[in-house]
Amino acid sequence: MRRKWNVLPLMLLAVMLFVSACSGGGTTQTGTDASGATNSGNSTEVAETDKEGGAEEAAVTVPDMGGRVIKVAAWWDLKPAGETASDKARLDKIAEVEKKYNVKIEFVNVPFEEYMNKFTTTALAGEPFADIVQMEYKSALPAILKGQLLPISEFTTAENNINQEANLITKYPAIAGDYYSFDNPISIGLGLHYNRDLFKKMSLPDPQELYSKGEWDWDKFMELAKQATKDTDNDGKIDVYGFSGWPIDVLRHFTAANGGTIVDDENAKEGLSDPKTIEAAEFVKRLFNVENVVKVKTGDKTNWEESNTFKDGDVALFTAAEWQLGDITFAAGVVPIPNGPQGSKDVTYANNAASAKFIPKGVEDPKMVYQIYEETFDIPQIEEYPGQDYLESRYTDEKDIAMIREHIAGTGRILLDDAYTAYPIGDYVNDIIKDNASVTATAEKYKAQAQAAIDKLGKQ
Repeated sequence: MRRKWNVLPLMLLAVMLFVSACSGGGTTQTGTDASGATNSGNSTEVAETDKEGGAEEAAVTVPDMGGRVIKVAAWWDLKPAGETASDKARLDKIAEVEKKYNVKIEFVNVPFEEYMNKFTTTALAGEPFADIVQMEYKSALPAILKGQLLPISEFTTAENNINQEANLITKYPAIAGDYYSFDNPISIGLGLHYNRDLFKKMSLPDPQELYSKGEWDWDKFMELAKQATKDTDNDGKIDVYGFSGWPIDVLRHFTAANGGTIVDDENAKEGLSDPKTIEAAEFVKRLFNVENVVKVKTGDKTNWEESNTFKDGDVALFTAAEWQLGDITFAAGVVPIPNGPQGSKDVTYANNAASAKFIPKGVEDPKMVYQIYEETFDIPQIEEYPGQDYLESRYTDEKDIAMIREHIAGTGRILLDDAYTAYPIGDYVNDIIKDNASVTATAEKYKAQAQAAIDKLGKQ
């Protein structure tokens, strides 16, 4: 495993995956426009070209932005820290681009709890607080429906890297029927992690080997969870558990892995009563209430803090994002969340934490804003693949990194149930898991409320 560079710092919120990894592409020749977009303005640079053995000078007009400040906002500091070779190269490139276009790029850090209010207030006034904003998909959907965010087609050209090789910036998944978001390419995704130390100690089959043999499914997962749930010191109490997790997220992921979705955003339809969701809910209920293989540390099965219960080291299998692994004291492996009877390898988890960059409506000259931002990533590729430094900071075994890159990345289905005010996913799970209610009866109970929440957002 390569250890040539220091780890690229990355901040992600509990629910999300964000990276400011810099990736491939050659540096631009002095005096040329890296994006190839049509130029205007009054600044001229000169580049030398070789034609038929003779040197010629080709004048390239570069827009003069008059000292404009281009603001890029998030709820953490997006400015490269300068601790890695990639960071240093990007800082140099930012300075180069600032001089080229006569601009200043400012990274704006707004506390998360204030972020969306600041965006909404300034967007409604027609003066967005930043030219490029980081935003969660669940927050972006209402903004898009209100016309507050621009689709990518309105601020890029065919020559932009995002519409070509897309190794500098790439389109993120479509939302509301179009592409609005962009960010750096990186190979990450949410999988089912397992405590390798426990698996070895208990002589359980390695999930990665089961996956490679085509034997990784819900039945095998349940079998391992049951085998791992034991009283190892014979004191009459279970001290090792097969599984842990926050049941709302567990249901989201297992529903996706079964080919379903908690809410069908594309067709504006509730998914709580969908047969695939019901099948997944029955399976999750069995985990928690029938087989009793789940460790509940807080005493409340539906407490969000159960997301971190696995860190105690006495849980064999758990759903977790890679950023949650930073302080664990055991070796962790990862496999895709197993597919259910109606699922496929194309989708293995629900990506309800999607987040990316957007350009708000009202931003002056959005094409130039985007072009300048894209050019700041046109630096020599140092990593062997996008996100290498980050993945190597989370996983010490190349097999885990390969599993994520080859079998998990790109298999998340965007889920926006949190975008709909009063969507009853919490009550649905609470009734099924905490109150042990019938899944089908619970689905029928909340079906109308779920659909009403979707319809209400669509009318805004």
